[in-house]
Amino acid sequence: MNEILAKSFNKPDEVRTFEKGKVEIVNLGNIIIGKATLEPGWSWSKCVKPLVNTESCQAPHTSVIISGKMKVRMDDGTELEGGPGDSAIIPPGHDAWVVGDEPCVSIDFTGMGDYAKKTE
Repeated sequence: MNEILAKSFNKPDEVRTFEKGKVEIVNLGNIIIGKATLEPGWSWSKCVKPLVNTESCQAPHTSVIISGKMKVRMDDGTELEGGPGDSAIIPPGHDAWVVGDEPCVSIDFTGMGDYAKKTE
């Protein structure tokens, strides 16, 4: 790729909605970036698991939280909580949920290609 590519989340290429949340997707060549907006009460196990039919989230995430708070629990029980300005690499095999009464908004650079796509 030898060209500049630019897109805006104000006009995403795709929007995936699910209970208590949405993911806005921009495609920049072979790079997919997602902006997740997750409402209080959202959890992966309650709101996304029914769409994808896996026991835990199998998407790898490299993300930064813009606002709100989120907690992640790995399949091995390890937990991490993050808030505004925090970034993390989260491997496949986890659950996550919004903490508190404020929506959590994050930008993800690696895990949005198939995130929350309903399996048939």
